Amino acid sequence: MSIRIALSAAAMTVVMTQAASAAMVTFTNNTLWSSFSASQGKTVATETFDSYNGFYLNGLTGNAGGIQWTASAPGELYAGSGFMSTNTADASLTFNFNPGVTGLGANIFVTDASFNVIPGTITVTFSNGNTNSFSTTSASDFFSAIAYSTLITSISISTTSSPAGTGFVTVDNLVIATGIINPTLACYQTASFNTTTCTWDVTGTQDP
Repeated sequence: MSIRIALSAAAMTVVMTQAASAAMVTFTNNTLWSSFSASQGKTVATETFDSYNGFYLNGLTGNAGGIQWTASAPGELYAGSGFMSTNTADASLTFNFNPGVTGLGANIFVTDASFNVIPGTITVTFSNGNTNSFSTTSASDFFSAIAYSTLITSISISTTSSPAGTGFVTVDNLVIATGIINPTLACYQTASFNTTTCTWDVTGTQDP
């Protein structure tokens, strides 16, 4: 298994592809996702990771658009050239968000120990239970999602590299969308936002 930096004793002290479900809709095109987010009234902020470089212990935090993100991974974290990654190959990279968000996106890809992009398979698991897998070959590969039922409070990103123990999950340009969660509706239902209760009022009954 490969690592980017050994943990010393000192360190230890310190084209729209749309997959719809009842919970969310996903995209692999940044422009389409941005347009869709705007049409849904979302506010979007970007974390470029440009201010991070080198080795970090788990619990690293940052802020984008008033949303605090916290990153962690087995074997700790490593950042380079504006990318956030894991320090250990084949480890999952997890981001937690406080407060929860209505949408997320990022350039997600696989690199070797020197941050060279290599082919791989990425799996993204959301806090609401949704899981999406896709192949990646470029640092410009993009994946995003908009939630429709519950806020996204975390994502876990894993990779399957070949040969095993050579690939590092790497993320750039994390985009975070905030706004009102849109309810999932049946074909006979309509929704209007109640500004008094700050919830959606869903009405409509199915014909017998």
